[in-house]
Amino acid sequence: MLTDLWPQYGLTIFTPRLELRLPREEELAALADLAGKGVHRPDERPFLTPWTDGAPEDRARIVLREHWSGLADWNVADWRLGLGVFREGRPLGVVTLRARDFAVVREVTTSSWLGLEHQGKGYGTEARAGLLGLAFDHLDARAARTEVFQDNHASQGVSRKLGYEHDGVSVDARGDEAVVSDRLRLTKQRWSEQNRPPVRVDGMAACRPVFGL
Repeated sequence: MLTDLWPQYGLTIFTPRLELRLPREEELAALADLAGKGVHRPDERPFLTPWTDGAPEDRARIVLREHWSGLADWNVADWRLGLGVFREGRPLGVVTLRARDFAVVREVTTSSWLGLEHQGKGYGTEARAGLLGLAFDHLDARAARTEVFQDNHASQGVSRKLGYEHDGVSVDARGDEAVVSDRLRLTKQRWSEQNRPPVRVDGMAACRPVFGL
């Protein structure tokens, strides 16, 4: 079976409304199509990824490349887990957990996107909580980090709601504009103090070696 060779395919995170897992082929195509339809309004640029550039097919291919490269380049010293977000089998977006030298550093970084039609319904917060549940409660991470443009108010709100705290700034080029991002950090201790939705993780035992545990 595929999960015998690549145990990440057996890893599933459940929250009250959502299921987070690696998408299968047709589900990946559906997620790519969803991204092609838009993950933010055309007059915004809340991510470094240029989600409004090119044709919908170009944006869809970004999702395919990210998914395949995350699987192909995986190793215990540098891994990226991009999980599809599903509700009742319907794809809503992707959440990603990544780390370098995790067995030593014990810190992870999160990122995510949702299709435009699924935003504003609390799915982003719930999906991030599911990802953090995996990181803190099953991988024994010490901290989770994220970087958010200061004008990305939706993502800022999700991070603050989950207990992230300010940890400095960084500057990136967004086209020909220099933009400031807030670096945000959530410790395991602070995570344990937050009110959060229940999270269940299946298939973790078989995955421990691929995370370097």
